[in-house]
Amino acid sequence: MSLKTLVKVSNVTNLSDARYCAGMGVEMIGFVMDKSSVDYVSPEKMKEIKSWVAGVKIVGETQSADYEEVKALVEAYEIDSVQISEAGLLPQIVDLGKPIILKLEFESPHFENYLERYSQFVEFFLVRGGDFSDFARFTLKEYLFNYSIVLDFGITADNVNKLLDEMPIKGIALKGSNEIRPGYKDYDELRDILEMIEVD
Repeated sequence: MSLKTLVKVSNVTNLSDARYCAGMGVEMIGFVMDKSSVDYVSPEKMKEIKSWVAGVKIVGETQSADYEEVKALVEAYEIDSVQISEAGLLPQIVDLGKPIILKLEFESPHFENYLERYSQFVEFFLVRGGDFSDFARFTLKEYLFNYSIVLDFGITADNVNKLLDEMPIKGIALKGSNEIRPGYKDYDELRDILEMIEVD
């Protein structure tokens, strides 16, 4: 099974999501490393889930702005890449030896500045936003030719193929969800989008 573009699924909290993503050809799955988050996954649980899946890269996700804390998290988790939200950690965090994903808000007044300043340090930018208007799409498209961007907003089963055809994005980001009960999941939204970008 393969997909038309890179897909990262964030906030994975259970084996059901991880195995489903691996089976569908998702390239990256992310685990939240911050204990304050409702989606927190301990290093032990993440490693257990990781042992049951193959063919996916593991991303450790953190909102921390403290370098020493991020360093400790990277050392505790067996991850392939680290995702941060605090641009100020760059370029210091490069010393940890892991590919870096920097999450940015499209509406931030610093958005363009961060793209220019930090593109040399990151594997790609994970771009979040709110309103995905025609103007927003036009504005974002200008950056896509110069920067490696994974889109994390405005994606639906109805528009995903149009977005991929019209915009040179590196990939898309989706979100996992909690189990209804152990071993039982509702994959409707995730499944609908992934099935639209399957390659025969």
